Amino acid sequence: MRQANEPSTGQQIAVSVALLVIDFMLIAWAVYGVGIAGWADSYASDGVVPTGASQAASQGAWLLGGGAVLTGGGLLALGWRIPGIVQLVVLGFGVLLVFSLASG
Repeated sequence: MRQANEPSTGQQIAVSVALLVIDFMLIAWAVYGVGIAGWADSYASDGVVPTGASQAASQGAWLLGGGAVLTGGGLLALGWRIPGIVQLVVLGFGVLLVFSLASG
């Protein structure tokens, strides 16, 4: 039987959808930052210093990875399984996407 203080599945799905919008905005911001830095690097690249795209990818990956751990782990600790797992998966995918753009 379910305890009275656990959130319903409907509440968890609603929270997941709301957080998903925020997640996609963060991922889009990180991808945009890596793209702009890569574009700027194409004009001033001497090969000696680390490129701006790799620095932007590192910052974006830390932001997305930290967000996944804090929000996903926090929601799982509170017993909100569906939104916690969604946060971990979506933001983890965002980290992989940002790193793949910087390496490619």
